[in-house]
Amino acid sequence: MPIKIPDKLPALSVLNNENIFVMSEHRAASQEIRPMQVAILNLMPNKIETEIQILRMLSNTPLQINLEFVRIHANESKNTPKEHLENFYCLFDDIKHKQYDGLIVTGAPLALMDYDQVTFWDKICEVFDWAEDNVTSTMFSCWGAHAALFYHYGLQRHLRKEKLSGVFSHKPTDIKESLTRGFEDLFNVPHSRYGYIDREDYLSIPSLKIIAESDEAGVYVAASKNKKQVYLTGHPEYDAETLHEEFLRDIKAGGTPAIPKNYYPDDDPEKQVSSNWRSHGSLLFTNWLNYYVYQITPYKLDANNIKAINPND
Repeated sequence: MPIKIPDKLPALSVLNNENIFVMSEHRAASQEIRPMQVAILNLMPNKIETEIQILRMLSNTPLQINLEFVRIHANESKNTPKEHLENFYCLFDDIKHKQYDGLIVTGAPLALMDYDQVTFWDKICEVFDWAEDNVTSTMFSCWGAHAALFYHYGLQRHLRKEKLSGVFSHKPTDIKESLTRGFEDLFNVPHSRYGYIDREDYLSIPSLKIIAESDEAGVYVAASKNKKQVYLTGHPEYDAETLHEEFLRDIKAGGTPAIPKNYYPDDDPEKQVSSNWRSHGSLLFTNWLNYYVYQITPYKLDANNIKAINPND
């Protein structure tokens, strides 16, 4: 079954043209199903692009999913039309009385800022606390992952002098782990970040486990053992051209970025790029929705039932 999204969301026509299974609100209203309730807290400035990328990842599950897009503040985005935000986004304060089966917290272009310099840091911490009691499982991506790891466990993010950019080979750490069920022994993921957390720091937290990692890019997927938190440091949702667009943007901004590794044919930015990571990205999101959300979430979605979840039952 498909993801259900608003009839006029720009992503609907884009994904339909790509032959990706999505359902409009009008069609979904005729089905009698307990759909999964998933919220996406989109912290990226270009929200429409991020919406499309994430919706691609969620589109291949047999579950029906009701999606709500959430933002922190009314005036937080300068790169997304105001009309789009007003039509398709809820403010966190307006939905925090609700419960969700799943929550996705995106990255944000805040890599070089200390957390206490982030204008909405207090608010994002409120989201982290709220999710523990009101969401069955939360997936944190890139900056969102590092911020949540710092808030929940005190893990300090370090910064590289040069951005890690490229497509890197990864391996699962446990063949019995459901989040990477069906993965190849080696699989590719794009990365684009300055920040990293030492592998030893992850291992120092008994309630965390490393699920997939790379010799070059470090820890890619980690999760809490109770399945409530999943942390991604890479970008399986990226389009084939996203790293190229970031590379050109950094040059236009006056920087001298290194050519993304393992990305361009012959390391030539003039040559056409293609993705070799999307199938594993889609499978990761499908496994999360199935094994970390659907298989353990309560049928009656309320705070008391979410608190009572034991993923080992």
